[in-house]
Amino acid sequence: MAEISREQVESAIKEFIDPNLEKDLVSSKAVKDIQVQGGKVSVNVVLGYPAKGYKDELADILKKKIASLDGVSEVAVDVSWKIAAHTVQKSLKPIDNVKNIIAVASGKGGVGKSTTAVNLALALSAEGATVGILDADIYGPSQPRMLGVHGQPESVDGKSLEPMMSYQLQSMSIGYLIDEETPMIWRGPMVTQALEQLLADTNWKDLDYLVIDLPPGTGDTQLTLAQKVPVSGAVIVTTPQDIALLDARKGLKMFQKVEVPVLGIVENMSIHICSNCGHEEHIFGEGGGQRMSEDYDVDFLGALPLDKRIREETDSGKPTVVAEPDSRISQIYREIARRTAAKLSLHGKSYAQKFPSIVIQNN
Repeated sequence: MAEISREQVESAIKEFIDPNLEKDLVSSKAVKDIQVQGGKVSVNVVLGYPAKGYKDELADILKKKIASLDGVSEVAVDVSWKIAAHTVQKSLKPIDNVKNIIAVASGKGGVGKSTTAVNLALALSAEGATVGILDADIYGPSQPRMLGVHGQPESVDGKSLEPMMSYQLQSMSIGYLIDEETPMIWRGPMVTQALEQLLADTNWKDLDYLVIDLPPGTGDTQLTLAQKVPVSGAVIVTTPQDIALLDARKGLKMFQKVEVPVLGIVENMSIHICSNCGHEEHIFGEGGGQRMSEDYDVDFLGALPLDKRIREETDSGKPTVVAEPDSRISQIYREIARRTAAKLSLHGKSYAQKFPSIVIQNN
């Protein structure tokens, strides 16, 4: 019996295209080590994205691929992940204790962007990452209600704020600092200053990802984010409706102009499934997000159903990913989270936080 070679094992692994990366694990540099001793093969895979809900399935797929080779008697596959900090806009430097900032945006209101943002953050956490969410909608903050958090954040030193905790998620919002029914009657400069302070003056604790829930549109807040906040990537939320897609295209073009990579598009309210008879209907049109992703050559991250449970659970302060972790809707959110993080993992890495600060003193 011919002895198995490392190259044969590598070729077998290359046959599998990771659905999140849309690349094979060898060329995406996720295969860190292959050991061959006689008929025994052991493989070490380190993904660049969190994959708690996927790692066992991936290990099984690779085991079967390798076991099918002649001469293999035993296969061991170890799958883990390590999340790196990725590059941001050239003129900006990363925020301390935050590896990656992901902006969640939409061209218009009413497409379920905030609901998608909070469930995306919770899904990234469920997949094994340390995650925070910043509610950047100063005029209409919704994350405190969605996360079921009450009270005000603490300040140990009188200068910075401690993030609020809910479902293992770190969060900050202007909604924690004002009464829920108090309107914010502020002009643009005050809003952008408030956003910068909420971001910079919060003591984030070693975050892999900070999800920023942006207000709808392409105005002051979005421009401030693009010019002053070190964003690793953006996710555009839309519905299949033509008018929503038209505005979503504007949001996508804005990020492209300011050199923030768009990681992909999420189509919300894609299909309605009747709770009585199970009939499926495309109420807002069909395939709009997919067409938009093809037109602009960006990834289609997934489609979410129009389901009243998503609305009810988020309104009650317990979003779907934590309210029904084993449901199909939660699985879709987790699939979208894995794809989002996987797309980001293919971007350039940032080494800014690894370099020491050099201080010159005159003694």
